[in-house]
Amino acid sequence: MRSDIYRFLRRAKRYAREHWQVLFVWGVGGCFVFGGLLFLWAASLRIPDLSSLESRKVEQSIKIYDKTGSVLLSDLNQDFARTVVPLEAISQSAREAIIAIEDPGFYQHGGIAPKAILRAIVADVIPGGNTQGGSTITQQVVKNTILTNDKSIARKLKEWILAIKVERVLSKDQILELYLNQIPMGGNMYGIEEASETFFGKHASDISVLEAAYLAAVLPAPTRLSPYRLTEGSTRNESLEARKNLVLQKMHEHGYLTAAERDEAKAAVLAFQPKRQTSIQAPHFVFYIEQYLENKYGQGVIEEGGWKVTTTLDADLQAKAEEIVGAGALLNTTKFNASNAALVALDPNTGGILAMVGSRNYFDTEIPGAYNVAVMRPGRQPGSTFKPFAYAEAFMKGYTPDTVVFDVPTQFSTSCSWSDPTNGGACFAPGNYDNTYRGPISLRNALAQSINIPSVKVLYLAGLADTLRLAKTMGITTLADPARYGLTLVLGGGEVTLLDITSAYGVFATDGVRYEPNAILKIEDSSGNVIEDNWRPIGSQVLPRDVTQKINDVLSDNAAREPLGVNSSLSFPGREVAVKTGTTNNYRDAWTIGYTPSFVLGMWAGNNDNTEMQKKVSGLIVGPMWHDVMAYQLPKLPDESFSRAEFTPPQKPSLAGNWLVPGDDGQIHEILYWVDRSDPTGPQPSNAGNDSQYTRWELPVQNWLSQSGITPQPVEESDPDRRRNNDDEEEEENNNN
Repeated sequence: MRSDIYRFLRRAKRYAREHWQVLFVWGVGGCFVFGGLLFLWAASLRIPDLSSLESRKVEQSIKIYDKTGSVLLSDLNQDFARTVVPLEAISQSAREAIIAIEDPGFYQHGGIAPKAILRAIVADVIPGGNTQGGSTITQQVVKNTILTNDKSIARKLKEWILAIKVERVLSKDQILELYLNQIPMGGNMYGIEEASETFFGKHASDISVLEAAYLAAVLPAPTRLSPYRLTEGSTRNESLEARKNLVLQKMHEHGYLTAAERDEAKAAVLAFQPKRQTSIQAPHFVFYIEQYLENKYGQGVIEEGGWKVTTTLDADLQAKAEEIVGAGALLNTTKFNASNAALVALDPNTGGILAMVGSRNYFDTEIPGAYNVAVMRPGRQPGSTFKPFAYAEAFMKGYTPDTVVFDVPTQFSTSCSWSDPTNGGACFAPGNYDNTYRGPISLRNALAQSINIPSVKVLYLAGLADTLRLAKTMGITTLADPARYGLTLVLGGGEVTLLDITSAYGVFATDGVRYEPNAILKIEDSSGNVIEDNWRPIGSQVLPRDVTQKINDVLSDNAAREPLGVNSSLSFPGREVAVKTGTTNNYRDAWTIGYTPSFVLGMWAGNNDNTEMQKKVSGLIVGPMWHDVMAYQLPKLPDESFSRAEFTPPQKPSLAGNWLVPGDDGQIHEILYWVDRSDPTGPQPSNAGNDSQYTRWELPVQNWLSQSGITPQPVEESDPDRRRNNDDEEEEENNNN
């Protein structure tokens, strides 16, 4: 076949040499024909009445609905805000800032520029490009007022041709005036004058160089670069700050600012006006949706797509949640020095977000309310709400809710003496929330009552790396390398987002099936074509059913939780609800996360600036709010119980909870005497002392036993642990003989 291709190519070359004159004539003729057709097509394009089309872009704004498709949460055309002003009413600084960053050659080119054309092809024609990538200001006027927003070669050719025609009928100042009055500035806000009033409380004619730089900086992505969208851990939008500095640099490069003026503006600090309240519903959720759309489909679709987005939000639940969070957080401000709270509610069987409250009030500038605690990364320390992941990993390895460990003062750090009770420096000797120690305690009671020392032991038995792997599989995305944490992880030593950990608890609710958090059911374009459809999410089994059933049984056990003394806010008579609370050791974060088989509700309380609250347990700080939201939703849910398979107790007494069995020395021992961490259900370790934690756990237990006067129970030959020891001794004696 290759020889046939070579023969064909040789013949083609020979024909071209012999008939090149004919081919040349046909080629030139074809170019003339194509060029003529292109010229006729270009000549047929007419410039519509620009003044009548200025609002066209707004009419194509995206609309966001609740899960019923009937409650409108956000419409950028709703409460549309724009104030048209003449060019003379816009400060010279604003004009220069925008020209410097958007189109430095505006007053020189004839509507298009070769470099701008190349950038525009990349930005506008290639899917996923930034729709405001490299066009001239004239092209943007044409694009925003005359043309549709589709991405195609034909539309881009129209844009270039019409830009040239516009330049012939309008002056540069007229074009710039049109542009400055129509550019999207975020949400339902259009034009420099409206943005100046909103951001700075002044007319566009009065803004400073720094304010002008901020206005120009917002243009490429008004949602992402909004001054009201704050960066995690900051009181500002750091992306906006970087873009503002770039604008100032461009103004200097193009001769609008001296170096001194640029540096002075960069160093200045500007306070924006409080965000205006609008008719938008569920603002934290809506902006979460808009960020998703921007990341996946590009910024332009938010203002121009004309799409209908049906979300997973339960509008009724959302309204009630906002009411409860708002009132509860304000009450906590005076009672507990906890000025803020956040909430996430999910359908665990789909991953659908039913409610999201990122702060007590989005428009509250005191805290500030635009900060969405529910999703901000890297997140907050989860306190004891992380414990179920360690217990789940332990249950997978063969431990049970009946397994007993000792709650006694323990120094876990191998860098410190086992008898050192301090928790300073490199030492790690955690206490319990009530400063009491219970001696032998089942894993059921330890988890239900959130006892720290047994939980640290559980994490050690389960394995730090394996527990982190499980947490990640269940949905925790913020935890990094195990070397960063250590045994403090089980007490909340890492950081999680409220959305992540609430979603991860959903795996317990569904008997181990994981559904990714999802906020969108369907996206349709203006013609009704489906862009995205998530009606039938697919889950994956990430945790064995029997393990989730054990966790659910423990976390819904009101009797086991009774000693906490907060059952009034965590219990619902006649309904089965699993719940876990958590408070960080420094009292900066309080959590309550609970669930039924069809509903998961997570809440956080604290301060945005990470200052300490009063030293109270989370059940008092966030528990009442959580209870009120859960009590509101439960009547709308089916009356379900968690599934429970028949439980077969393990053969090893140490795993089944029989802690009174004596060892070979006739003494009672901590669990590391009986189990090998690498094989908990296997033989008793031949030399338990090889485990680095053995002495640290064992000696405090022996001290406690001697003080308590507890004696071992009689040994039964049916005890597998004891029988193995006897068998090993007999085998060793036979070998010696």
